[in-house]
Amino acid sequence: MFANAGEAVEFIASEGVEMIDLRTIDLIGRQRHVTLSAADLTEDDLHFGAGLDTSSYVGYKSVERGDMRVVPDVSTGLLDPFAEMKTLSFICDIVEPVSGEDYSRDPRGVARRAERYFTEIIGTGEVLFSPEIEFYLFSSAEYTSEMMASGYYVTSEAMLEGGGNLGSPELGYRMAPHTGYHAAPPRDRLSDLRSKMLKAIRDAGVPTHYHHHEVGAPGQVEVEVGFGPLLRMSDAVMTMKYLIANIAAQAGLSATFMPKPIYGEAGNGMHVHQYVSHEGRSLFWDADGEYANLSEMALHWVGGLLKHAGALLGLCSPSTNSYRRLVPGYEAPISAFFGLSNRTAAIRVPAYAVNETENRVEFRPPDASCNPYLALAAMMMAGLDGVREQIDPTENDFGPFDEDIVEMPADQRARIKQLPTTLEDALDALEADYDFLLAGGVFPQDLIEEWLVLKREEAAAVNRRPHPHEYVMYYDL
Repeated sequence: MFANAGEAVEFIASEGVEMIDLRTIDLIGRQRHVTLSAADLTEDDLHFGAGLDTSSYVGYKSVERGDMRVVPDVSTGLLDPFAEMKTLSFICDIVEPVSGEDYSRDPRGVARRAERYFTEIIGTGEVLFSPEIEFYLFSSAEYTSEMMASGYYVTSEAMLEGGGNLGSPELGYRMAPHTGYHAAPPRDRLSDLRSKMLKAIRDAGVPTHYHHHEVGAPGQVEVEVGFGPLLRMSDAVMTMKYLIANIAAQAGLSATFMPKPIYGEAGNGMHVHQYVSHEGRSLFWDADGEYANLSEMALHWVGGLLKHAGALLGLCSPSTNSYRRLVPGYEAPISAFFGLSNRTAAIRVPAYAVNETENRVEFRPPDASCNPYLALAAMMMAGLDGVREQIDPTENDFGPFDEDIVEMPADQRARIKQLPTTLEDALDALEADYDFLLAGGVFPQDLIEEWLVLKREEAAAVNRRPHPHEYVMYYDL
């Protein structure tokens, strides 16, 4: 929004801004904020930022060394549409309190280092990303996990199964399970709300594409955005999640980005389109390319993504719930191969984008339970490793395959590498294969080690608890 701190201070004074909101993110991806009075704010205040204690932020410093500073990136300025008092928010970098050096575990710092490393390796152009976010909008959401009780209960006015009435007349416009894709009003009751979300995202400076109802009948929707550089689009994911959740809440609905909130319905992914662009041209394009006009760089990028796919899932699909989604069916990408227009592939080459300006690949396993700064940076590092090491996807049995692999002969299918099916498996894969992330000092090793500890604790917390369905199966044995 602003080119420098001076512009921001002038805007604060001229627009009568009353509060300054400084937003950060913890290691696992949850947003945090602290709010300052805008009265008497100076350029020096914006340059210096605010001191605070990050010891309560998951994955950061311990309590005896928790003092840090958060410094606003003034280019991310956004008038908060939900605050009662006029509030200008900034996404912040986390820096050491005395030296002002980047805090090594700050996810934004990882993203910045990844962009610098790309320039060192490739030297021209930039990687552009477009993360597609899917989510459910529920009419209500209740859940509990206690010693003597566990369960959840969600409702969706969008589905209205079996004559149920949620406070409005039943008009017959029901949506059966799995039939929501591109549904039109009046079956689609969420179109106007999605338009508000898309406009708010656009007003926040994020390039937008379109919105639509997704496959899941109980209010699954998608908002698609355009392309941008790694750091900008990581910021965009956090901004989108904030705007979507708050617009939904204002409408009396609850938005969730959980990968699999409902059994038997489509899960929420965050498919990430990506390519290297230079002067308006995709460097993934080759007019003479034998498959989908993919260039040698593109094929090596694919090779890197698929070689490291197991490790990537430890960062890109990093919740126990992610692996409720990554199962056979539901167009779930559970096999390490690529293909043109093939939605069962871990990497799909969009057929509608096979051209000189936007030829690209789509990595389909991620979901929005990730920390976007770490996930997008990890994808870039895997792609760069593929380019640097000239990893040929075909020589590594990564395809291309254009058919549904379920219909392949068993011997051919057996050669295709399967992706992790549990969070524990994904974390094991990450622990065994993270050297590519350390290249160029992009990911500090202690960040990965802390990530593994935190995520294994999450997996253990789920595994130790009785599941409600175990009562159904075993209570009266």
